[in-house]
Amino acid sequence: MERKNSALILEGGGNRGVFTAGVLDRLMEAGRTFPYVTGVSAGSCNAVDYLSRQPLRTKNCMIPEDENGNLLGVREIIRQKALFDMDRLFVEYPYHQYPFDFETYFASPSRCEIVMTNCLTGKAEYKDERQDEERLMNLCRASCSLPMFAPVVTLDGVPYLDGGISDSIPLRRALALGYKRCVLVLTRNAGYRKRTSKTMLRLCRVRYGKKYPAFVETFKNRAKNYNRVMRMIEDLEARGHIFVIRPEVPAISKTERDKEKLLAFYDHGYEVMSRRMEELDAFLAK
Repeated sequence: MERKNSALILEGGGNRGVFTAGVLDRLMEAGRTFPYVTGVSAGSCNAVDYLSRQPLRTKNCMIPEDENGNLLGVREIIRQKALFDMDRLFVEYPYHQYPFDFETYFASPSRCEIVMTNCLTGKAEYKDERQDEERLMNLCRASCSLPMFAPVVTLDGVPYLDGGISDSIPLRRALALGYKRCVLVLTRNAGYRKRTSKTMLRLCRVRYGKKYPAFVETFKNRAKNYNRVMRMIEDLEARGHIFVIRPEVPAISKTERDKEKLLAFYDHGYEVMSRRMEELDAFLAK
């Protein structure tokens, strides 16, 4: 069942994305679809798995059986210049261990936009791919590439990094495209506000200042822009204009490794969505 003129907006947050995975698995189980889906950073992985109609895939990718999971050890971080094992996530998993259903994704009638940050302009870009398998995975890789903790991803000659730097929660994008019924899945608790880390800003300037000054400026303003969007979300939510699903228990860390905590956060997402399904249907039916 799909509600016309509705949008599903998925925040990132590293391994906090298991909460979103629980929400989306419940939506898939109930047959709920949206004409427009957009995901940022880890939310981009949630988004493509949702459109490929693969319940449990995101959960399995985010909570692997081995003890290290997708996080790398110190030696591997130095060698690969990344915090997460990006090759495992976007090559090994989709083609081998947890095959991604490219055929179903490419055939989906829903519009999907993956958010990434253009390093040259510092602005968000919103992209989809419905033919090239490798390019689709590289769009997700770009959206998930944390500054300082992952290499820049080059697409069509343009360097990109994590979409969350420029547009962590693309509500304005969905509204500008004309979607009136926006459903947001957030991975932080109610009332959360982001703070600028002086240490991370200093590292960003050292790493990207000469080559990508516009990106550094966007990074500098990230917390301010995020908090502005959060105030907008809280206002629209209070007036019943948008529908927000967020954790009701303390959120886990984006780099959480404990399997039991990850499973519990996934289960929490599934439970929250189950409990609020009728409320969601009523909102979309307005």
